[in-house]
Amino acid sequence: MLGLSTPSGFIKVSKLVSPWLWTACVLLIGAGLYFALFVSPADYQQGQTVRIMYIHVPSAWLGMFGYSVMALASAAGLVWKNPLADLVAKASAPIGASFTFLCLATGSLWGKPMWGTWWAWDARLTSMLILLFLYFGYIALQNAFDDPGRGARAAAILALAGFVNVPVIKFSVDWWKTLHQPASLMKMSGPALHPSMLTPLLLMVSGFTCFFVAVLIVRVRTEILAAKIRALRLSEIHAAQGSGVAG
Repeated sequence: MLGLSTPSGFIKVSKLVSPWLWTACVLLIGAGLYFALFVSPADYQQGQTVRIMYIHVPSAWLGMFGYSVMALASAAGLVWKNPLADLVAKASAPIGASFTFLCLATGSLWGKPMWGTWWAWDARLTSMLILLFLYFGYIALQNAFDDPGRGARAAAILALAGFVNVPVIKFSVDWWKTLHQPASLMKMSGPALHPSMLTPLLLMVSGFTCFFVAVLIVRVRTEILAAKIRALRLSEIHAAQGSGVAG
């Protein structure tokens, strides 16, 4: 774990883990799609529309999971001043935002035949839209300053302040009367889905999670290399300025 807290340690471990993650991602999503399309039955109320669930639910989960990773890494960056934590938070934002957008898009596709409208100001939909705006705000703050450190600190504060929206999303269907159906997967009493639907859903959630982590590793490694290039360029500029003054 201590090795993962340094850029060099992260790169070393990621090279070992990445192939396994990509393999698991392909196998899990492939199996999930097979069961979702050919084994899982149509719903007696929703018909074939229910198959959108196998993309919508994993996307919603990863939208919240991605923000949680971003907030946790931001807290680590603020408290322990760990530069790798800031890079993890920065790398998580576009991935989480993409899954959040996919969740909203598939939710609209599901809502049109079920509710008769592409969009309703439902508590869960609205809080999920707010999550997307929080992602956009974080990304904007990261790039709003010439100094990467200042941008990381400002974005980290926003990430921590906005984390309150994550439990709101989760419990919105319990706290308010909403059009969105109540939780059927993560319940204290256990999943309310039939195994024929639960199996492909769990496979897709697992596969999407492996995909998220695999892409996150790629992005963090890219950020580490970009930081090294910036440091080299700054050292070259300082060296050139120093030689100019000496001359």
